[in-house]
Amino acid sequence: MNRILLVEDHERLARLVCTGLAGAGIAADVVHRIDAAWSALQQVDYGALVLDRGLPDGDGLLLLQRLRGAGSPIPCLVLTARDALADRVAGLDSGADDYLPKPFAMDELVARVRALLRRQKELEPLDPGHGDLRLVPSDGLLQCGDQSVQLPASEMQLMLLLARKGGETVRRTALEAAAWGLTEAVTPGALDVAVHRLRRKLSALGSRLRIVNVRGLGYALRDEEKQVAE
Repeated sequence: MNRILLVEDHERLARLVCTGLAGAGIAADVVHRIDAAWSALQQVDYGALVLDRGLPDGDGLLLLQRLRGAGSPIPCLVLTARDALADRVAGLDSGADDYLPKPFAMDELVARVRALLRRQKELEPLDPGHGDLRLVPSDGLLQCGDQSVQLPASEMQLMLLLARKGGETVRRTALEAAAWGLTEAVTPGALDVAVHRLRRKLSALGSRLRIVNVRGLGYALRDEEKQVAE
């Protein structure tokens, strides 16, 4: 399931949007403030951002400007009651990819978010790899040589994050957020169970890579042969 971040302080509207998106196979984490949104975006690799402007701690465009200033390419839909031409121009100039005024039709919002997610997939590499592995997120495949195995969405997100860190330790909280988002309840031990399953799959594929437990911190994806050589 695709996952986006919704920044909206109107709780009833946020629930309605989440329900509409879920019906289209799009999961959404919800935050109500700019500072919470910035924190969430540092933890989870979201496919898109749906951003309200009138937030308790300021104009949502301040968040968007900060993201663009930091080089973030995340597709963003500004969702707001401010529908004057000057407001739309300000949103687009701040780095928004789309702008939808309230009130809106849920079908249109879903269609626009889908378009953003397609755009994001076009920007991403089709086969991010690490060591002797290749991951194909669009097909949910983990490959090694001529062998492959299907991964559920949570395990794919874990592998993508570990691979992108190139052997660095990834904290447990970051891994849990990547796999299950910020709002989904994660049962104790769920991460360890998922890692155990991934380890078995890596072994079955004959990969040199191993998911290493860094005690008290998290996990890292490391090359067994390199470690022996060092």
